[in-house]
Amino acid sequence: MKTFIIIPTYNEKDNIITLTEAVLAQHADIHILFVDDNSPDGTGAIIDQLVDESDRIHVLHRKGKLGLGSAYREGFKAALDLGADYLMEMDADFSHDPTTLPLFLSAIGESDLVIGSRYLNGVSVVNWPIRRLILSYCASVYTRWVTGLKLHDCTSGFKCFRRSTLEAIDLSRVTSDGYSFQIEMNYLCMVKGFRIKEIPIIFIDRHAGTSKMSGSIVREAVLMVWKLRLQTVFANIMGK
Repeated sequence: MKTFIIIPTYNEKDNIITLTEAVLAQHADIHILFVDDNSPDGTGAIIDQLVDESDRIHVLHRKGKLGLGSAYREGFKAALDLGADYLMEMDADFSHDPTTLPLFLSAIGESDLVIGSRYLNGVSVVNWPIRRLILSYCASVYTRWVTGLKLHDCTSGFKCFRRSTLEAIDLSRVTSDGYSFQIEMNYLCMVKGFRIKEIPIIFIDRHAGTSKMSGSIVREAVLMVWKLRLQTVFANIMGK
């Protein structure tokens, strides 16, 4: 079964070679699909060299920073076209441990979506400032309350989808980015009745004390959960 790890990149030249080696070492059927947003530090050129060296490495070059959600949507579509059976999301900065990939591949055998959870067994986050941790944890609590998602970690970006799961979702209608993208994809899987499983991970922030979040990302997430909830309410009303 062919697994594609979709990894968005922007200025990751210091990580990319080591990460590639670590990911590919986990299983012979793992491929990597990088989605590079025209990194100014030359990350894209390094990836091109890796592509030339291995048929298990692939890349999409984009013209600039176009958002995390769109990177995954384009990556999913490309990986499906390349024959992926399982498709994973993963960060490029080693905050997601490559050695846990076999755990995802084991769990997906009896699931449609596997999520690496930072909050399944307490709090498993290293190097985050307390404000960032509280915001992330409360975001999951808030999302569960509004949407009914029965997940401990609603915003995790370390996850694995079956091919059939993504094929059942109209990715062209998924327009959110950042945390909202993770919430929206989880919610769509829930309403379609897919089997969702959480497995515990340890999240290690390699850029301690900094945050990739902006006010617009937070606002989008706050509004997105209500949009999803209202869509379901209206769908139920129209179905009666």
